[in-house]
Amino acid sequence: MQSNDLSRSFTAFDQDNTLVVVIEMSEASWLVLGLVPGVERQPLKKLDADKDNLLKLVNRWREEAVKAGHPIERVAIAYEAGRDGFWLARWLRARGIEAYVMHPSSVAVSREHRRAKTDRLDTELLMRAFLGWLRGERRHCSMAAIPTLEEEDAKRPSREHEKLVGERTRIINRIKSTLARLGIKGFKPTLRNAEEKLGQVRSAEGTPLPENTREELRRDMARLRIVRMQIKEIEQQRLSKLKAAAPAEKGRHAMIELIARIVGVGVETADMLVVEILSRNLRDSKAVARYAGLTGSPDESGKRRREKGLARAGNARVRRGMIQLAWRFLRFQKDSALAQWFHARAVDGRKGTRKTMIVAVARKLLIALWRLATTGEIPAGVVLCPAA
Repeated sequence: MQSNDLSRSFTAFDQDNTLVVVIEMSEASWLVLGLVPGVERQPLKKLDADKDNLLKLVNRWREEAVKAGHPIERVAIAYEAGRDGFWLARWLRARGIEAYVMHPSSVAVSREHRRAKTDRLDTELLMRAFLGWLRGERRHCSMAAIPTLEEEDAKRPSREHEKLVGERTRIINRIKSTLARLGIKGFKPTLRNAEEKLGQVRSAEGTPLPENTREELRRDMARLRIVRMQIKEIEQQRLSKLKAAAPAEKGRHAMIELIARIVGVGVETADMLVVEILSRNLRDSKAVARYAGLTGSPDESGKRRREKGLARAGNARVRRGMIQLAWRFLRFQKDSALAQWFHARAVDGRKGTRKTMIVAVARKLLIALWRLATTGEIPAGVVLCPAA
């Protein structure tokens, strides 16, 4: 068995002694469908979105199976990954129940353009996919690896940093757009004394800024100041944690420090890559590229052979970060084997060649970083900063 292969179950499935349950979750209610041994009907129950009610229902179905002469030795529950995350799966596992979280995109649905879709039909579809997975059959569905609470919490600084950087960009663009409407160009909102200089700004007609516009810009700059302060706070906290890492966290922090030693890779990028993908127990390089959504999506039927571009089914943060890092890597690691490989193939200058090739660079670079983080293998020709 390959490590972290969640595309099928490797546990023998005895349907006569296994209670199988699937849940269609929404914010207000849960629709629960069960396959109870010894009970011909498939009970379907709508519950308030409450874990204790779910546990009571499972225990009731267990008792019904026992009365029908089928003692339950195994309870398996599954639901689709979504807004609620993984907390329910962790809660159920802590109570001795097998809990799984399905990748929604891995569940096959009807290709009919107009098809009936209800929560009841969705639960039946989930049940068929889950039963196939429990039997060990391939391509029924794939399960998501359920992270611990600590692993989920480790992703928060990087994701908050990404949102704040986006917010900073939006505020700056909004300030520049407001000034552009008055014919003002060249004003830099990111300067320390930008708010002080705002009073000296004159419109294209030579008049001071209108009162409402000036007050709007001051409020935007106040927001910008807070966002920049929060970004700096996250970055400082990350550096402090790297220096004072607990023994239990040394593995992940050692990966971050190692990746950040590559010239052209900052601590923020290294932290994002480690917590999002490199610290996961992915089985091989193909799984690494597929998780990042950097693999192709071929379209083949009969004589038709074409490539539809990136699959985009993986982690969007990793994909965006790796494509940005690939361009930066070519700038700072010109003598590396990967950069030379890129330039040898993109030298013809054909339209689209560089953009197409940069995705290949991002994929190869991600695999090289995965090998560096897991085995210590340094990519050929890559320059590292001296260890601190």
